[in-house]
Amino acid sequence: MTERPDLSVVIPTYNERDQVASLVDQLFASCAMHGVSAEVIIVDDNSPDGTGDFAERLARTLAMRVIHRPSKLGLGSAVIDGIGAAAGDIVCVMDADLSHPPALVPALYAVLKSRDVDMVVASRYVAGGGTRSWPARRRRLSRLACCAVRPLTPVHDAMSGFFLVRRDLFCAVPRSFRGFKIGLELLVRSSPRSVAEIPYVFVGRVAGSSKMTVGELIRSLWQLLALYRFSCREPRRRPHHQVIVCEHAVTS
Repeated sequence: MTERPDLSVVIPTYNERDQVASLVDQLFASCAMHGVSAEVIIVDDNSPDGTGDFAERLARTLAMRVIHRPSKLGLGSAVIDGIGAAAGDIVCVMDADLSHPPALVPALYAVLKSRDVDMVVASRYVAGGGTRSWPARRRRLSRLACCAVRPLTPVHDAMSGFFLVRRDLFCAVPRSFRGFKIGLELLVRSSPRSVAEIPYVFVGRVAGSSKMTVGELIRSLWQLLALYRFSCREPRRRPHHQVIVCEHAVTS
């Protein structure tokens, strides 16, 4: 792209070759339909199935870049590397497995622009949101984690991996933080003025394997502990919070 895009979309990948073409096609089609210029940044952790090389072939004809990393270094650091390389002032973070609907991205962008908020979170846990084809154990764990962080943020789905954020907010936070849930880190550490949530239905993956390993779970627990310590050490003002449901806003 010769001009700065409206939106940079960061997508971490590991063994997602079978999904990435469909995801990228849907994403560009949805953005074009709503007049949003977008670039896609694939951050691949040396996928054994050749996801990185396949994405490079797609990038020959699309507004797309691929960051190749030497090994599986973790979802959190992949998002950090992707946002660091973004050309747009607004960045979207989403999964590659189609559990996050590409058609929702322009709506998230429209809310961020029209409501003048710093961050928009696609939420499973507000009215109109939900999950489908997801194991009951994972649903319970996700709900428990969201309840555990409510003292830190008013966002109902603070563990969501599907969000938009203003890039300058990210740049104001030291890059030393690490964790499975970068959205949560930004909500707590970056002191956004205002945050909005809009509902969506998360669909469990139908191909490939989950990125939530035992190691990531342990790192998430350490992350939670570190964020509580940070919150006690550096208290922050809670952001203005909106839930956008059917074009109506509920504030808290």
